Amino acid sequence: MKLKISIIALALTGMWACQPELNEFTPSKGNADFTTYMSAGNSLTAGYSDGALYKSGQENSYAAILAKQLETVGRTGEFRIPFIESEDGVGTRGGALVTKMKMGFSTDCKGVQSPSPVLANPNATQQELAVLIGTPVGANGPYNNVGVPGAKVGHLLAPGYGSLNPYYGRFASAPGNAVVNEFATVQPTFFSLWIGNNDVLGYATSGGIGDVITPVSGDPGFGFAASYEAIVQYFEFTATAGVVANIPDITSVPFFTTVPYNPIVLTDQAQVDALNAGYAAYNGAMQLFGSELRINWTLGQNPMVIADASIQVPAGYEALKMRQITAEELVLLSIPQDSIKCGGWGTQKPVPDQFILTSPEKTEVANAVTAYNQVIEQVAIAHDLAFVDVNAYMKQASSTGIKLDGVMFTNTFVTGNLFSTDGVHLTPQGNAAVANFFIDAINAKYSASIPKVAVSQYNAVLLP
Repeated sequence: MKLKISIIALALTGMWACQPELNEFTPSKGNADFTTYMSAGNSLTAGYSDGALYKSGQENSYAAILAKQLETVGRTGEFRIPFIESEDGVGTRGGALVTKMKMGFSTDCKGVQSPSPVLANPNATQQELAVLIGTPVGANGPYNNVGVPGAKVGHLLAPGYGSLNPYYGRFASAPGNAVVNEFATVQPTFFSLWIGNNDVLGYATSGGIGDVITPVSGDPGFGFAASYEAIVQYFEFTATAGVVANIPDITSVPFFTTVPYNPIVLTDQAQVDALNAGYAAYNGAMQLFGSELRINWTLGQNPMVIADASIQVPAGYEALKMRQITAEELVLLSIPQDSIKCGGWGTQKPVPDQFILTSPEKTEVANAVTAYNQVIEQVAIAHDLAFVDVNAYMKQASSTGIKLDGVMFTNTFVTGNLFSTDGVHLTPQGNAAVANFFIDAINAKYSASIPKVAVSQYNAVLLP
């Protein structure tokens, strides 16, 4: 209404020629030099999505999107990306190489067909995928985006890391290089750094039984704080400005929040009675041992029975190390659904620990994320860098949602626009949103005016 009144007033006074353009915006670099931009990090920086690294995912990484926007404020030259020349891409699952996932249809053990993430090419051979990820492209560099899927903070400092991680080995400019050695080949004037997720994510996605959490203290290459500081110092040999981002809490990521703790729905009293009878011996033994643990079943939704090695029982009773999951604990997206529906998991058999993040494990993860994010923010302050609170944005997405350019972003699996079919990595639309978060932080820190991205021009998960 105010706009209409303003236009009418201008018309009546004959001042149309003096009216400024609506949405007038003049890009400005402020006090930063964006001439040569370089990004470092892990899979989130590389453009890994849908469980794999593939070309259009790399083209739509937050870093690639940000690089395009920086052209308006002085960035020159090509933003070089070590592309995987495949749209099916290559990722890993269960120790095997796989293609990316896409939304399709799958039939469960009961013969029910429903929309579900499926492999883009289930017939791709291990040899084909190994060639795809193993073909060197370092001679085509140097590369501006050196995001490495699977990399932890200390890994960026490790000489010869390419021999351990083929995602880096394929584009390393020299076989013995550490990732930070790539910085000198580009000589950036401005950089972005988004890393730290993998230092805790491997532990979390394995249900606390696989990878270990990186300690905060320790020398560069081992401790999180010293490693992070060292990476920034490598950038600052040439860069005079940069932006760093913290990492999200796992409770805002659909890999950990999609599967409910209580998916066992009992509609028949006979089922309830049979299960309670089956666990009568367990309940009696726990009472005898002085434990308060009991497994009880009722009509309606019930929490699953899970394995828990931390339960104390007398020698010879290790089979009783199980209990019902609590509402605060997390079931991982990787849990085989057919094992619940038809294999007796969660009812007749405890769900293996690798698919559950228990309360103590969840606390360990939360404490690590808090400590890492404190380090990242402290480094940003100490080096006078722009800082992106991605954790706060992701928490907002998981609670009220975030609306940008008419698009609502939430952490709902598949339909929330933010996360891809793997439940951890972002969609192109999610990457565009993150690019805007980076732009907000850069503009605020360096008094710049970098135009934002129209997120509605990018795809979310494509449904079949």
